[in-house]
Amino acid sequence: MTTKGLAQDAAQRILDKVKEPVTVGMVLGSGLGALADEVENAHRFAYSELPGFPVSSVSSHASELVVGTLMGVRVAILAGRAHYYEKGDATVMKQPLATLRALGCEQVLLTNAAGSLRVEVAPGNLMLIEDHINWSGRSPLIGVESDDRFVGLTEVYDAEIRANLKKAAAHAGVPLESGVYTWFSGPNFETPAEIRAARIIGSDAVGMSTVPEVILARWMGLKVGAISTITNYGAGMTGDELSHHETKEVGAIGAEKLIKVIRAYLGAMA
Repeated sequence: MTTKGLAQDAAQRILDKVKEPVTVGMVLGSGLGALADEVENAHRFAYSELPGFPVSSVSSHASELVVGTLMGVRVAILAGRAHYYEKGDATVMKQPLATLRALGCEQVLLTNAAGSLRVEVAPGNLMLIEDHINWSGRSPLIGVESDDRFVGLTEVYDAEIRANLKKAAAHAGVPLESGVYTWFSGPNFETPAEIRAARIIGSDAVGMSTVPEVILARWMGLKVGAISTITNYGAGMTGDELSHHETKEVGAIGAEKLIKVIRAYLGAMA
């Protein structure tokens, strides 16, 4: 069955239970599972129950779809993502995103954990993604056999969503930096030399996700907004070794701030 067919099948199974379409989709990064717990009248679907959905092997990702109401807005939250580095597949989140579209989503908010390349943007803070650099060079649209694979990315992160996220952060009293996110494939962390190179070409933060999802979302016609939770400085900036444990530990601190921003963002939509 095609991606579209699988998405329609998954969406129908979900709508048979939740009854109402949704407006906003979200993808939660490391340490952000608590946001899914705030959804009211929530219906939960394990990825393993939905056709074509991947199950993440990363300890901090729950692998479930949560549908319900948050701050008066109908939402569908992908609590956890599968990553390119797990099986070397840049299309791994195609089916979940296509299902969000089939559920009625018009926009998707993506979140992730990232390493800061700017001294003034310390771990525990948030960064609004204004643009990205695809360091890996991989695209989830490789192999698509139609001209719609030539997706324009000049304004890949929707200007209106970015403006409203900035307003939401100000309303919530949460500092929100802005910058360019660079995707490294992982799962190993970057070297100090790679971080120096990334800073030279204009990177403000680095991470191992999000970019393939953004490309897929734009290909599907979804508007995109994205925020990084800064969990560490890039390799070589402090002399300390990086670890996934640090990502999870510091990510929980930034998650509290990000939840406030998203609640304010949705509250302004309701």
